[in-house]
Amino acid sequence: MGLFDRLRGKRGGGKQRPGTLRGATDADTSHLDTWAASRRGVEAYVEPRTNVTETTVVLVAHDGEWTRRRIGSLGQAQDFGRKRSIPVYEVKRTGYPQRMRDYTQRQRILEKRRRQDEQA
Repeated sequence: MGLFDRLRGKRGGGKQRPGTLRGATDADTSHLDTWAASRRGVEAYVEPRTNVTETTVVLVAHDGEWTRRRIGSLGQAQDFGRKRSIPVYEVKRTGYPQRMRDYTQRQRILEKRRRQDEQA
């Protein structure tokens, strides 16, 4: 590595510069595919790009279970949903479904009980 390569962002080994956003990968899409295929009633909620993260999609199942991964853009999320017959919503317009919040709350309660049982 040359003296100024680090300042120019040139690094060996394909490593990303610190402070840059990581884009969506094939592993992200593969996870979303597998997750959606193993659950029923899946809907997709697209979260816009921020200063900290790229565009992401949250998949929510019928019972509120959810997962989040990066996706390239709103258009790519819509293509993902269309190919899999999954409805796609923009979080900025619709918000998150109540079942997702309920599921998260149930998981917190179960985790708290598990910790209490371990201490007893």
